[in-house]
Amino acid sequence: MSVTSVRPRWSSNVKLGVAGSLLVLGVYVLFRFSLLIIPLILAAILAYILSPLTGLVQTRLRMSRGWATGLVYLIFLGVLSVVPIVLVPSLVDQLRSLNLDFQTIIHSIETFLSRPVVIGGVRFDISELVRQTESSMRGAAEPLFGQTLGLAVDVLTSLVWIIFILVVSFYLVKDGARLTEWLESLFPPDLRQDVRRLREDVNAIWSAFFRGQLVLVVVVAVIITVGGFVVGLPFALAMGVLAGLLEFLPSLGHGIWLVIAALLTLFRGSTWLPLPNWIVALIVVGLHSVFQQVDLNILIPTIIGRRVRLHPLVVILGIVAGATLAGVLGIFLAAPTIASMRLLGRYLQARLFDLEPFSLEPTLELARETADQD
Repeated sequence: MSVTSVRPRWSSNVKLGVAGSLLVLGVYVLFRFSLLIIPLILAAILAYILSPLTGLVQTRLRMSRGWATGLVYLIFLGVLSVVPIVLVPSLVDQLRSLNLDFQTIIHSIETFLSRPVVIGGVRFDISELVRQTESSMRGAAEPLFGQTLGLAVDVLTSLVWIIFILVVSFYLVKDGARLTEWLESLFPPDLRQDVRRLREDVNAIWSAFFRGQLVLVVVVAVIITVGGFVVGLPFALAMGVLAGLLEFLPSLGHGIWLVIAALLTLFRGSTWLPLPNWIVALIVVGLHSVFQQVDLNILIPTIIGRRVRLHPLVVILGIVAGATLAGVLGIFLAAPTIASMRLLGRYLQARLFDLEPFSLEPTLELARETADQD
């Protein structure tokens, strides 16, 4: 005769207590090991980028996942070793000259603004306003660039952290499928289908952002560099690389680059066109305005897609919030983070109001694409 034992179910208070304890423990672990957060994020980003290439190598060469991952990382390390040797010397020289040139430009602007302005016989001295504005801008920028960039430089220049990032990302690529299955198994069976669907949608957002963003950076850098050489933009290679990197700042990057390029051409002119500086500056502004429309309406939708596209005001607020919370890394990850939160928010809203969380998404995407086309 067999005896069936029935375990008593936990009460709601016990469940809340256990969940609260786990939450407190998780917050403590994050705080205690906060130094690992940025390297782990960088490792996850690298894994996101290299995982599709590993899958392609595994399929084409019929290799195991481990051997394919090792081969991809060997190629990746080889590219990292060769590219700096080819591009860095010329780029460093231009950046050094660009820095010295901007020091001259800033000094010229300060000298010009320090002169009194006479309007209608009334004398205005704006030098004090310039000094106060400069002091305020430096005070606002020091916490962001002084602390975050210092941490970023420490992470990137430390051999130990680089090895840590490579090793963690290697195992994320190699064992990513098993890790995903284990995480899904932690949820109740009736929620696993929703978790799997949400994971696929969030993965599509971040994949489109990282892989598409890298392609977009290269495309924009090449276009701006070639265009810069054509119009005689000073430091065309450095400005092209800067334009590519500023693609990580949607809605803001174009404005930042345009201000820098306009100042350069206004004070230096073209490297070969026999035109006045102000005309060269107008040419650069006009060409960049055309390129901006091509970038926003053709390059970004084609390369990255529409999943990560957000309203410019939302992006700007997200960039400010990301800079406050995580510095430079928070600025770069603002757009996909907000897009993911939007997706999760729609799901929670649907579940709270007893609606189907996924049935309306195709309709919403179709309506959004139609509005974009109009």
